[in-house]
Amino acid sequence: MDIDYKYNFEQLNEQISYRSGADPVIINHKGEYYLFVTISGGWWHSTDLINWKYTIPDKWPMEDMCAPTALSVRDTLYLFQSTFEQRPIFISLEPEKGKLIFYNRWLPRLPQYIGPWDPALFYDEQLDKWYMYWGSSNVYPIFGAELDKRRNLTYKEKNNYKELIYLHPELHGWERFGRNHRDTIRPFTEGAWMTKHNGKYFLQYGAPGTEFNVYANGTYIGDNPLGPFSYAPYNPISYRPGGFMNGAGHGNTFQDNYGNYWNTGTPWIAVNWNFERRIAMFPAGFDKDNQLFVNTRFGDFPHYLPKRKWQSKDELFTNWMLLSYKKPCVASSTLDTLFASKVTDEDPRSFWVAKQNQPGEWITIDLKNISEIRAVQINYTDYKSDIFDNDSAKTYTQYKLYTSKDGKDWNLAYDVTKEPKRDRACSYIELPNPIQARYVKYEHVYVRSPNLAISDIRVFGNAAGKLPTTPDHLVIRRDKDPRNAFISWNKVKNAVGYNILWGIAPDKLYQAYQIWHDQPNQLELRALSMGVKYYFAIEAFNETGASTIGKVLGPY
Repeated sequence: MDIDYKYNFEQLNEQISYRSGADPVIINHKGEYYLFVTISGGWWHSTDLINWKYTIPDKWPMEDMCAPTALSVRDTLYLFQSTFEQRPIFISLEPEKGKLIFYNRWLPRLPQYIGPWDPALFYDEQLDKWYMYWGSSNVYPIFGAELDKRRNLTYKEKNNYKELIYLHPELHGWERFGRNHRDTIRPFTEGAWMTKHNGKYFLQYGAPGTEFNVYANGTYIGDNPLGPFSYAPYNPISYRPGGFMNGAGHGNTFQDNYGNYWNTGTPWIAVNWNFERRIAMFPAGFDKDNQLFVNTRFGDFPHYLPKRKWQSKDELFTNWMLLSYKKPCVASSTLDTLFASKVTDEDPRSFWVAKQNQPGEWITIDLKNISEIRAVQINYTDYKSDIFDNDSAKTYTQYKLYTSKDGKDWNLAYDVTKEPKRDRACSYIELPNPIQARYVKYEHVYVRSPNLAISDIRVFGNAAGKLPTTPDHLVIRRDKDPRNAFISWNKVKNAVGYNILWGIAPDKLYQAYQIWHDQPNQLELRALSMGVKYYFAIEAFNETGASTIGKVLGPY
């Protein structure tokens, strides 16, 4: 998401500076949207889910808020922070103005180490009952408790909280810790959220760890707000281990004004600090069998925001493809070995740095062919930054984009200096009109950081040419440890990459693992559950578009 991510102060004494956003909660309150993010000093307000305005509240905890929860009930927005101590519940009748009121000034203390950390507030309108869910641990479970509205949402009965769900990595492959689920450390469960749909209660949670590409959201299902809950066989619901931005865990599920569901999450950056993160938002929904799913296929490519209730899970995808992967680059200057080529490698943890942070520095990408360009994303890196405050008068981003057909005659495609000043760590620009060009040039104007550092410039649109053919000889072999499957396929010549699709039925291939064409044509998928049969398919994509999805194979 292109918001003005705030600089974090937690590593001030270690002099580690970075912008970060994590643990998002988006609330639809009276037809407008409010985004709450860890350690951000306030929240963001939007009327359209595209343009977000940062709001500074009239009161705020001195320690800031970690993994806050929010809830809209009638005319009131409720807000509560993660804590192991006694902290207040706030309400707001005018959140667009930043006004907060103490509602429960001092929520009682729970037993030590229990929390409530990573809380989620939930109101069951049908039952007229209030609940809280919480937990962040590799020892303790996700807890739940009923709240007493007559006593301003304190716990209904002292210490009457319930243990609801634990992780079971011995059964659920995706709950295993580490990159690609390869570590033996006990995984972490966190980020509880509750959604009620068609009479069922979907208790969601994040696992196995925010610092890995496999960070995901899962769900259990129950008939009552406090369970018992059963593990959904189609887990995880939100999962994006491949591609540019990895990780989709610890967020929330909400509805927009048209009734469409969305699921938020926390992708991982980790350049300056292991918990340096960003915010993602993916289309979600419930299918005809009341199965909750999240669509992360092409999840870090441009998507439309709907103006009605969508009918197909893929209809929001613009079909604007990535034109810049591994394309040659030339820069005005380079600091040491932080080369220009790093801006097209689709790796947020590698970056180009100019010798000086000054106006006029530039970098040019050669797309190799004239293509129709629709959008550009600039992802900045805080290389050796010294910023710990969020002074909006100083902290903003400005640049200009140029395009050319021959690399000689340039046309101004977009000028960010014409817009209101704001910080844009993940600046996304949709061009007013498509442009036919071969070259794209970024011309620098201003960032506050001591260094001009860019991890990736991602150019989206469509190239002329044929769609890739559908890969053949897809082979699936379930391991003797059925949490794993070994997958291979034949590459196709004109592909840029592949999506491995899988799910628990031929018409429920809700999971996607993106792999580049220049990587090996094999995958060890370690995200499956014991006792569950799966179906698989594959598609290829290039700069023109995606192939048809191949024959669905299974069950395995």
